[in-house]
Amino acid sequence: MYAALWRVLPGPTWLRALILVLLAAAVVVACFAWVFPALAPYMPFNDVTVQ
Repeated sequence: MYAALWRVLPGPTWLRALILVLLAAAVVVACFAWVFPALAPYMPFNDVTVQ
């Protein structure tokens, strides 16, 4: 998968590396902004079972 991304991206090596870092950062931001909050109500972390 990473090799396919590397081949598809345009430009010299430093530009490809920069684009991949920006893409990875965008994925992390998207996860924290939309994916994790959408899954939070379904996670049992706040359920107290010990009294």
